[in-house]
Amino acid sequence: MSGKLISIFKQIEDNRRDLSKLHELNDILVMAIIAVICGADTWNNIEEYCEAKQEWLSKFLNLENGIPSHDTFNRVISSIDSEHFERCFIEWVSELIKITDVREIVNIDGKTIRGAKQHGKKSPIHMVSAWAHNNNLVLGQVKVNEKSNEITAIPKLLEVLSLENSIVTIDAMGCQTAIAEKIIEKQADYVLAVKNNQEQLFENITDEFRFSKKIEIFEDTDLGHGRIETRKCSVITHFEHIENHDKWKGLQSIIRIESIREFKNSDKSKEEAVRYYISSLKISAKEFEHIIRSHWSIENKLHWTLDVAFLEDQSRKRDSNAAQNFSVLTKIALNLLKNEKTAKVGVKGKRLKAGWDNQYLEKLINL
Repeated sequence: MSGKLISIFKQIEDNRRDLSKLHELNDILVMAIIAVICGADTWNNIEEYCEAKQEWLSKFLNLENGIPSHDTFNRVISSIDSEHFERCFIEWVSELIKITDVREIVNIDGKTIRGAKQHGKKSPIHMVSAWAHNNNLVLGQVKVNEKSNEITAIPKLLEVLSLENSIVTIDAMGCQTAIAEKIIEKQADYVLAVKNNQEQLFENITDEFRFSKKIEIFEDTDLGHGRIETRKCSVITHFEHIENHDKWKGLQSIIRIESIREFKNSDKSKEEAVRYYISSLKISAKEFEHIIRSHWSIENKLHWTLDVAFLEDQSRKRDSNAAQNFSVLTKIALNLLKNEKTAKVGVKGKRLKAGWDNQYLEKLINL
């Protein structure tokens, strides 16, 4: 296992009494991560995998007391302070980030784990995650409090992330003056979707595009997957109808995306949509079109992968910090799998390969 990851784990406080400990916390976490990489999606799966691989695991872990039971994995990992665990995860990810000449685009969005149960009843939990588009990494996550929403969770996530010189994209839930200000404070720029939750701003933006004569336009056509999609990006940087625009920290541009999707060899009618955004950037319409389109990577590369390759939406973990902490284990595994480039298969295929091939697994965990 990567030395940096292990050293970060050692910061985590072990709340168990010394007399009751048969396994070190660090060993339990390492076993759990390896098992999740190799296809384990439940506490029982983790125990079963480790039992099958005990001889191999014994090469670098102290297993003189055997493999922990699934109850032990559950109890010990669920007892870890979730906020501390997430901070350790973020610290580890920061070591993986590759600095390039292209500014990183950080997509922030929420996801519900719908299968989570408590006392036998469905009780979904909601996580807000940050995805580094260019580095192909999960940067961090925070759990949304049950009596709250993403508006309160997003600032907590922004606070712990290193965002300097990045571009942050968030959907309409995150279009709040305090969130825009926080992003600027973190020395980053924002592109925020605007809908009717900001009624006055939304009306002002539509008026601006209706009457302005200074609009930069870029149009792009995408052919593929049996459809033709035309996207027109329009940008205004000189405002005449945005009331109190100075309350949006750093606001420099408003953007309109008009998309028309037509389906080849199909009776489906064409789909049309118009979306609006605000941004602290002053760049070309072509660049805005790329940044806004990149926001979908958090859906396609993170949320979809978690549901398809890790079955996260079927997870029933809920009690204590179980779901939150297991989600961190999953994202550690996902980052390791996403950034292993030699196996030309998807994440699900890499999990299978890691479970079958110890040499490939060793390559993964020593990244």
